[in-house]
Amino acid sequence: MTGIEVTVESARKSDAGRAIARLPELVRHELGVLSGDPVVIDGEDRAVAKVWPGTGSERTVRIDAETRAAAGVAVGDSAAVRPIDLSAADRVVVGAADADREVVASRLRDRPVRAGQHLTLDGVGGVAIRDTDPEGPVQVTAETTVLVREARSDDDSEAATDGVTYEDIGGLDDELDRVRETVEVPLQNPERFERLGIDPPAGVLLYGPPGTGKTLIARAVANEVDAHFEVISGPEVVSKYKGESERRLREVFDRAAENAPAIVFVDEIDSIGGTRDDDADMENRVVAQLLTLLDGLEPRQRVVVVGATNRVDAMDEALRRGGRFDREVEIGVPDREGRREILAVQAREMPIDDSIDLDRIADRTHGFVGADLETLVTEAAMAALRADRDDDRVTRADLDTALAAVEPSAMREYVVEAPDVDFSDVGGLEEAKRTLERAVEWPLQYGPLFEATDTDPPSGVLLYGPPGTGKTLLVRALAGETDANVIHVAGPELLDRYVGESEAAVREIFERARQTAPAIVFVDELDAIASQRGGAEVTDRVVSQLLTELDGLVGGSRIVVIGATNRLDAIDPALKRPGRLEELVEVGLPDREARERILRIHLDATPLADVPIAEIAADLEGYSGADIAAVVRDASLRAIDRVVRDLNADEVDATERVAADAAVEAATDEVRVTEGDLRAGIESVAPTGER
Repeated sequence: MTGIEVTVESARKSDAGRAIARLPELVRHELGVLSGDPVVIDGEDRAVAKVWPGTGSERTVRIDAETRAAAGVAVGDSAAVRPIDLSAADRVVVGAADADREVVASRLRDRPVRAGQHLTLDGVGGVAIRDTDPEGPVQVTAETTVLVREARSDDDSEAATDGVTYEDIGGLDDELDRVRETVEVPLQNPERFERLGIDPPAGVLLYGPPGTGKTLIARAVANEVDAHFEVISGPEVVSKYKGESERRLREVFDRAAENAPAIVFVDEIDSIGGTRDDDADMENRVVAQLLTLLDGLEPRQRVVVVGATNRVDAMDEALRRGGRFDREVEIGVPDREGRREILAVQAREMPIDDSIDLDRIADRTHGFVGADLETLVTEAAMAALRADRDDDRVTRADLDTALAAVEPSAMREYVVEAPDVDFSDVGGLEEAKRTLERAVEWPLQYGPLFEATDTDPPSGVLLYGPPGTGKTLLVRALAGETDANVIHVAGPELLDRYVGESEAAVREIFERARQTAPAIVFVDELDAIASQRGGAEVTDRVVSQLLTELDGLVGGSRIVVIGATNRLDAIDPALKRPGRLEELVEVGLPDREARERILRIHLDATPLADVPIAEIAADLEGYSGADIAAVVRDASLRAIDRVVRDLNADEVDATERVAADAAVEAATDEVRVTEGDLRAGIESVAPTGER
């Protein structure tokens, strides 16, 4: 059979390194093959792979970079696929450097191989198939004798693919496709633009927070199209000598033209392509040189410029017009599915325990970029090493340890709370809980229902009530219920004496919230920055900026703004109208039933001595939740004081210290909080309103 012509596509991330060819049902039917059958992919060369089911109705084959390299094809090329009968290999000779035979044999098992083939094996690296018995393509089985020989040369340990491939990039499929359209076609098929009578794009600008994968995408595209790759690190170009910076730029572009097809990657391009002004002579000259070089690129040179920045607004406008950086692609913070895919890529070669649920980890890592997730996986592996277990596997406990140590880099400038409480930890406030659940939790969890009824969820909630009643605790609990991050901002922190700085801080907070959605923006002490306009100028500007940001939130943005104040009458009325902080939720002093619930929550882990909690709660009239917590703390200190005095823990010399420490340890079983301790606490701690 001559084979069926198909279009080559990149493999699924989970298929990388497994010699799998995913074929749609239509192609499998025409070839007469089933899952697990071997096929040959014929391009400029030949590769053998196993058939697995694919999706879609088009004639495609999804293969990884290793198989594409063996077949001599790239993504988007045409190839012929045909079935083949494979014999089970009796013997396979592998050339590898310092590789364990058992590991090599296990990695090759069930794989089709042929002599002369280069492979990249997990945990081994690059190997070469030197010889097979019988000759030709064969299948490695459990009965195959695998012989590992020392590498005869560097070629023996050459990896099948060198560097980053499309399968190494998780969670950025759409962004990768947009970059490929701009870069691959001009480099590989520039004649297509000539036929259309247009010039190919000169460049693409990648922007987004640090660690999201901008450099990774540029390197992957360069590797996949087999292009020369020139890197310019923006700060390295800058020189104190006049003309030196411009000369370095010209040299890079000259080398790219000589080695075309080529990609010139300019990292941190904002450092050399910032907005020009009259007081920055060197910066102006560098920007002018960069503009000249971009304009001087000939369509037939097959040179594409890729820029990367996390400060796109700082770029000179002249660089961002058509004919220079024609396309701008945002490489943002990944969503849940993107995080799940990145985790799968990062943990691909890691022995992980069955207790690990990557979906659960993806749910808990809002705001994490690709670099953060890589750090998370590495930290989990380090935790496994420290545990010194026999099987060297990463467990769920290791990942939990790593989650406690790694923060999302996109949010480090702000107080981001990974909530560890939920509504069960909040005593009373049932009406407030219901209102928040309906206004915040439902839109985040049941978005399709809002779409089906064409209903816009509330854009904001305003909590008001006396100090200490639980407004902040409610927001933290709400985040725990919804698995959303909380960006906690204290109102006074936003005020700045310099014109424009306060508004910029507000814009930055909402930008980060959009990047890390679903998110709750919690502005505590809102009255400090959002009092009625007509007073301080800075407050007026901040209120105007807040109104602009609230009006810019569209349904589906998965951002909820919650304000908290104990001075509702001081808040500017424009913030309280529908479409802004429209849900007003009173968080008042708890009634008797709520006080008893709060008291039980705070005493839940406290050893008690027959305390009538209901009676104590009745005597706490006028106390807020924070006041009740203070009473419990005071009572606990009294119980500790009583035990300490009983122990007579005076200064002891070194010979008596061990016995004294043992006595303290034994006393932990005896300490009890009594009714008298709690009533003394009530006498000592006055309600907030009476202080």
